[in-house]
Amino acid sequence: MTNRKKYSLFLDDIRTVDMVYSNMAESDFFIVRNFEDFKSVIREKGLPDFISFDNDLGLDSEGNVAPDGYAAAKWLVYESGLNLSELKFYVHSANPVASQQIQGLLNNYIKFLQEGNAGY
Repeated sequence: MTNRKKYSLFLDDIRTVDMVYSNMAESDFFIVRNFEDFKSVIREKGLPDFISFDNDLGLDSEGNVAPDGYAAAKWLVYESGLNLSELKFYVHSANPVASQQIQGLLNNYIKFLQEGNAGY
């Protein structure tokens, strides 16, 4: 993708940007509230330069637990087909176990790509 406009993505069902970042505003991010919108924005705009992840994303329209931030990270790694080698991210979730899962998955995959194992 050439001439892609840079953007940052904020995934959270409830919080606003200023609740997480004291030095940034909502205008600094494209804000998405659920997994489906997360995928749609990335498919439309390309991979963000920075993603801020929440994990627990509430309930879906049918009252079931919605796909979470970990599902979003797994989609990026296993299904998106995007080169994540330069992805910057932060996990702002209050869920410590899920935060470690997201960080571990993305950090390990990015390290794998940066070490030249993309064709493995």
